[in-house]
Amino acid sequence: MLKGIHPLLNADVLYALRAMGHGDYLVLSDTNFPSDSIARQTTLGQLLRIDAPTSAEAAAAVLSLMPLDTFIDDAAGRMEVVGKPKEVPAVQKEVQKAIDKAEGKSWPLVGIERFAFYEKAKGAYAVIQTGERRFYGCFILTKGVISPDVKY
Repeated sequence: MLKGIHPLLNADVLYALRAMGHGDYLVLSDTNFPSDSIARQTTLGQLLRIDAPTSAEAAAAVLSLMPLDTFIDDAAGRMEVVGKPKEVPAVQKEVQKAIDKAEGKSWPLVGIERFAFYEKAKGAYAVIQTGERRFYGCFILTKGVISPDVKY
């Protein structure tokens, strides 16, 4: 255990978060997502895991350290429900709350069609699979920057 670091963030996840640069994508996936096969196509090339039962808990842990990209409008994306792209399931509403809390403001998730999500995920830096069992618990987050005037 380390002070100030969320206990869900294991060494492999911490390495990936630190190694990522501005504009790199991070996928948070549920247990149904083809995580391993997609992860093998990412920059990191291997699947990471966070032992969190929900996507919202994993998102809160990741966003406790990783800023979202303020230069783009789609720094936080969600997989759309097939045939119902405007529908926002409970799992996505919970992650939306985690994002808003971490960023200190409303930061709407942008919908991404299922197969477009898979393609975008292949270009991610890494994929982190959570223990989320609900459908559509899949998200893509884009890493931002930390201003040099931020105090630690």
